[in-house]
Order: sequence, then structure tokens, then C-alpha cells
Amino acid sequence: MRQVVLDTETTGLDPVQGHRVIEIGCVEIINRKLTKRHYHCYLNPDRDIDAGAMEVHGITPAFLADKPRFYQVEAEFLDFIADAELVIHNAPFDMGFLNAELNRTDSSRTSLDGFCGVLDSLVLARQKHPGQRNSLDALCKRYDVDNTQRELHGALLDAEILADVYLVMTSGQRNLLLREESPEQEVENRKLRTSKKRPALEVTKASASELQRHHDRLTEIDAESAHGALWLSLNTN
Repeated sequence: MRQVVLDTETTGLDPVQGHRVIEIGCVEIINRKLTKRHYHCYLNPDRDIDAGAMEVHGITPAFLADKPRFYQVEAEFLDFIADAELVIHNAPFDMGFLNAELNRTDSSRTSLDGFCGVLDSLVLARQKHPGQRNSLDALCKRYDVDNTQRELHGALLDAEILADVYLVMTSGQRNLLLREESPEQEVENRKLRTSKKRPALEVTKASASELQRHHDRLTEIDAESAHGALWLSLNTN
């Protein structure tokens, strides 16, 4: 099974208002293993970037001035994701932007629908953790995924982090608790589980005759062995 974890950065929040994709990051997973293959590009949007968006990802128009347009990378991007299941956090957002970019090109493909399957990891997280925060940062904290390098959002970095989160979230091996508990609740419940009264274990001691037979056998082994019987020396010590 081939999956591609995908993330984008954009000039704003709404492709209908003419906002554009400015970064695409993809990480490949095959049979639930990261392959270290990835796809990454920055794009010149030919428009300004909203101040709010720039605060999130830190990408400036000046940085993008010499970068390619989407139509110039379309073929290699589609080739990388072809026939894969895309794993995207809040998939309608990224898919909406990418479909808008495809509609602007001269190619026959105007949508990723039918070209790739899509798994929305945000929907999956909400199903597993209803009523809780399920942002990527919140999931990193919940699943102990290191995101300390994530001072700003970046498409490739976020795709790498999401890949780690997705694999842990779908492994079913994070813990064996039947419901999610706070660290304090988990410690308290562990105390309750381990403090239950249990019957004392029955201890059967060797009789005097059994001890003597054991000693006699060790003496025979000691006499027959070039290095002696270790148990005899331990008993002596």
C-alpha cells in the first residue's frame, strides 16, 4: 500500500478569492514504512501574500520571486502522487487549493478527484478523540511526537510530522487504556490497579531430607567436575 502524506502553504485562506499555493511538501509511506522519498517545491504565486498567512509560514514574496509557477511543476508533482492514497490534515483545504491550481493550467486534468484516494487525518483524529483539540500540534503532544523544530509552519516539515503522527495514531499501540486519561488520572488509576488486595502466595520450603539429597548430589558433581560445583562454593560463601 502506497500513501503520500501531503501538506501545502498558501497565500491566504480561500482559493475562490484568488489565493494560491506557494509550497507543496510530500512524504512517501509504503506498507506503513517511511521510504525517505519525498517531493518538495516552492511556487511563485504571482500575487501578494496575506500578512496573516506570512505570520504562519514565514514565506515572503521576495523569497518566491525566482521560484517556478505551478504549471511548471505540475507533471512531476502528479507523477509523485499518482495512484497513492493522500494523507492530509484537513483535506478539503489543501485539495481545494490544489484543484484550483490544476484548473488554471492548460492540462486536461482539472481535479485530483479520482486520481488519488484521500484520507483526512483530521477526520480520523476527531473520530478517535471526540471533543478534544486535534490540531497537528495537539496530536504531537498527545502521541509524544517531537515537533520541536516547528517554529514556523512549512509544508515538508509538517508532512514529515504528520506522517509520524498518522503512523502512531493508526498503530493502536500507544497505550492499553480503554479511554484517554490525563497523566494525573493515569497515575492514580495505576495506583488503584496495583493496590488491590490479592491472596498471599503459597511458599513451599524444602524438607531437611530434600536439602540433604541436594547437597549429596552437588558433592558428586563437585568430585566429577574439573571446575567443581558452583553451587557448593556459593553455599560456602
